[in-house]
Amino acid sequence: MKIMKLSIVTAILLAAGSLLISSRLDAQNLTLEGQTGGFITPTAYVVYSAKKHFFSYPAVGYHFVNASKVIGNLHTFSITEGFGNRAELGYTRSVHQEGNSPMFSQLWHFAGMNIFNGKVVAIRDGQGSPLTPGLAAGFVVRTGDKFVTGALDKSFTGTLKSYTNEDLYAVITKTWLHPPFPFLANIGWKATNATIYGIGGQATRFGGRLFGGLGIPLPGPFKTAIVPAAGFTQEPPTSKNLGAILYPPGSRAHIPTTLDYAVRITQRENPHFAFDIGVGQVAGMIGTTAALTPNGLVLIPVNLQARHVFGMGLSLRY
Repeated sequence: MKIMKLSIVTAILLAAGSLLISSRLDAQNLTLEGQTGGFITPTAYVVYSAKKHFFSYPAVGYHFVNASKVIGNLHTFSITEGFGNRAELGYTRSVHQEGNSPMFSQLWHFAGMNIFNGKVVAIRDGQGSPLTPGLAAGFVVRTGDKFVTGALDKSFTGTLKSYTNEDLYAVITKTWLHPPFPFLANIGWKATNATIYGIGGQATRFGGRLFGGLGIPLPGPFKTAIVPAAGFTQEPPTSKNLGAILYPPGSRAHIPTTLDYAVRITQRENPHFAFDIGVGQVAGMIGTTAALTPNGLVLIPVNLQARHVFGMGLSLRY
């Protein structure tokens, strides 16, 4: 039985490779923050510019993440412009809806933030040799971030402070559309002072984190490609001000690696659209706080209830 199952999987992968071998399957969809890439991680590709054209048609994207139990729902609206298949610049407006926790959702009781991004491709995927991976470097700047850190500033001082945080990253991406195992692999490193893409507030310091992902392109109907994929991003271990509300005093929050498991549907050749749907693992129990009651000190778990959140995204390139 195991041999039969293995043979079936091998046959599917061989079929996928044979159907996709002459196709072009660049990662043209936009991430949650408006860069070309997966759902949460950028790739070493940029928005496609047609032959003999320096400027691309703009790519637009919408993403939704349902974390309503505590953090609140997130809607992002992005537009990104490519330049000669070597660079891109984009803007995203992140719109936030308040969560349902009477105790903790106030840490996210803000409208959202602005996100600016840019990327330059140093080496194109396949440049000089079919085995050469793509290499790119980029930045993300988030402004107007009041989540968590800003909310706690207001609690402690009465003054609401808005934060700006940044990512600087380098990423390597390889798309291989040949049998027996077609894949899209992505690995990168970023220096950041944002926790959970700024949704978790301002990190206590600027530090290095890894991110990456893997997708398996399979042929779908009507000349589409169906790409089951998974991605990860390491997070800074805590946020500024967050330790002040945890118990015992001096404790640090535990912010786990962010994971996403998604299926992408796009076009096999010269893709103009991409649709993502999946599940994310963000943060659950991050620590313990305490409240003084008539019966004494009561310990309260700080659970963000975002270990299983639904997400979807749609990107269009004209």
